[in-house]
Amino acid sequence: MKTNGTVNTKVVLGTQWGDEGKGKIIDIEASQAQVVVRSQGGNNAGHTVVAEGQTFKLHLVPSGILYKDARCYVGAGVVMDPVDFLGEIDTLSKQGVSVLDSAGDVRLLVDYRAHIIMPWHITLDGLSEEYRGGSDIGTTKRGIGPCYSDKYERSGIRLCDLIEPEILKAKLYAAGKLKNDIIVKIYGGTPHNLDEVYEAYAGYGKLLKPHAADISVLTCQAVREGKRVLFEGAQATLLDIDFGTYPYVTSSHPVTGGVCSGIGIGANAIGEVIGVAKAYTTRVGKGPFPTELDNETGERIRTAGGEFGTTTGRPRRTGWFDAVIVKHSVRVNGTTSLAINKLDTLSGLSELKLCVGYVKNGVSIADFPPSIEMLEGCEPVYETFAGFDEDISDVRNFEDLPKNAQMYMLRIEEACDCKISAIGVGPGREQTINR
Repeated sequence: MKTNGTVNTKVVLGTQWGDEGKGKIIDIEASQAQVVVRSQGGNNAGHTVVAEGQTFKLHLVPSGILYKDARCYVGAGVVMDPVDFLGEIDTLSKQGVSVLDSAGDVRLLVDYRAHIIMPWHITLDGLSEEYRGGSDIGTTKRGIGPCYSDKYERSGIRLCDLIEPEILKAKLYAAGKLKNDIIVKIYGGTPHNLDEVYEAYAGYGKLLKPHAADISVLTCQAVREGKRVLFEGAQATLLDIDFGTYPYVTSSHPVTGGVCSGIGIGANAIGEVIGVAKAYTTRVGKGPFPTELDNETGERIRTAGGEFGTTTGRPRRTGWFDAVIVKHSVRVNGTTSLAINKLDTLSGLSELKLCVGYVKNGVSIADFPPSIEMLEGCEPVYETFAGFDEDISDVRNFEDLPKNAQMYMLRIEEACDCKISAIGVGPGREQTINR
């Protein structure tokens, strides 16, 4: 949406399998935003932001919290672990970041409709993964999937329930009894003490009550008033429940459409969509990865790029840039520009490769296949570029990049059919080339 010719509303989301450095781009955009809104996912996501000599690791709290008077909203599409959420607030406080604005008002608000991750969700997440054995999905075991399952089964507990002790009691005991039966009778696990769970979660409800609000109303109001609103994505397009590499996906919609449904806004509220990618590709957990480098080059990229999960600490799988998946993301999201991070990680490689298509059984494939069975056996079609050795961490203009790096970026732009508006050359806010 534009006001006086200026785009006031922006979405920032991932175009690969997550971990693209969205936190940095979101942080840059959040510095200009008055409102920052998270629409989906849970504490299985993570953004790392390096600012003023400190490293902030955010999981549920929007990145705008680092800016003193920015309003930070968590939408109805998010599933929230109150233990982690309150712990994150405490950690931020110790780092000098307050959830109150300069007037003393609470600026970190959560939608009444957001579903709550209960202890049995976490238990069932772990037990179901064990039950799958070698066919496990590779979840973070934080209860995200089981919580979303209850949401769509229409048996979940929401923030509006959590903050009302009597309503919470009725719903908690009804849900908890059934979940205990499943834990014990199906999986042979240990049941939860529902009295203890109620006492703990009623306490969390009291602490969270000042943060409860109708985020749809507040966000739409901010858009109508022409405020600068940033919609913060978690995870990434290839982890979308519909358009990702199902079943190795998350349980929500980390795409532009998920922003609308997860917050409660219309599509006409979105002005610009920034897709974030790395100058190579990574993913965590199981699932297909056509350009994966299970070799010395892949290990070198992992080490140079610090490719370990913000939330889990798991080492990330690494591979060459896959333009097929990013082009897929550009289409699905209506991406208006790309921000490419970690170009500096590739410095020192003698050659760079860019996947521009796949071949399977002698047949060329230009578009990302809709199933992992169709993707299985696909071989990447590479274009090879000469590498570069220069340290580019202090470069701030595209024309000052090594020529080989420029050629690589321009070809990515062409192959993905989307302009590149920013290039990250280091972890710091200032280590960014704006085009």
